[in-house]
Amino acid sequence: MISNLQEITEAYQKRDLVALDALAIPTYRMLNKRADFRSALMLSCNNLKHLTKIDTLEADSIILNLEDGVSKEDKPFALVLCAIFLSHYKRCDKKLIVRVNALDEGGYDEITYLNQFMPDAIRIPKIKSKKEIESVYELLDEKIELHLSIETKEAWKNILELKVDKRITTFYLGILDLFADMNLSQTLISRDNPAVIYMLSHFLISCKSIGVKPVSFVYQEFKNLDKFELWLSLEKSMGYDAKGCISPAQASLANKSFVNSESDIKRAKAIIKLFELKLEEGISGFEDEEFGFIDEPIYKGALSFLNKNAQE
Repeated sequence: MISNLQEITEAYQKRDLVALDALAIPTYRMLNKRADFRSALMLSCNNLKHLTKIDTLEADSIILNLEDGVSKEDKPFALVLCAIFLSHYKRCDKKLIVRVNALDEGGYDEITYLNQFMPDAIRIPKIKSKKEIESVYELLDEKIELHLSIETKEAWKNILELKVDKRITTFYLGILDLFADMNLSQTLISRDNPAVIYMLSHFLISCKSIGVKPVSFVYQEFKNLDKFELWLSLEKSMGYDAKGCISPAQASLANKSFVNSESDIKRAKAIIKLFELKLEEGISGFEDEEFGFIDEPIYKGALSFLNKNAQE
């Protein structure tokens, strides 16, 4: 639990941005470099109640959202709350990704500010061109990953050119915005529509061909878990291993659907080996380039996972 939550809550409720900003302390974070996340759960950063639940959420990655769903009036407060919670989670078993606003709508300033608080990744919406991405690199800390939302017709057209650096690791399919930008009715989005199947296939293969992780689109009817599972089944059969989510229940189902026992077992074994080797040197906590921060709780979790799979 965050220690000064009451003070944060009071400042936010009073709409005292100066007091709130004073609580955002720049910090060094142990970055989570995991690439095997299955669920990307969206949390709006103007919802303090949701932010306080990060610890308990069953999601591999959390999208700390500053864009859609956050009103213009709330955006400055959401940005500072995002910074406060990043500084609280100096290391986190969930990948913490911030979705900033479009670059020409405040995104550049948000990236500059957030560099002090070291999110695991910055996700940029409404991207269109390689030139835009290159302009971000003048601002972004070199240790922070860059993720892109593919949701404009220009980004779709230029998708194979958008990985301009190894720090670009993940693309998200923004199917609703993409359909709107292409003047296609969103009512066409169904599992048996050839255009949707083509879009999912093209996005997947394009991402794989340039070495980025493809994350499938958010299914908006979050209470209809039966249909959500059908989408997961389709996407898994195509080769996807991650999906955007807007509810904890969706994230839980995505984790179960995309589980890859062989990959998970390999990861757990690697973590155990690394930890035990470092322990012989008297080191019980360290940052690994592939798996992020590893300490005793992470080690014990890997042991538990292997024991559970052995019993099954």
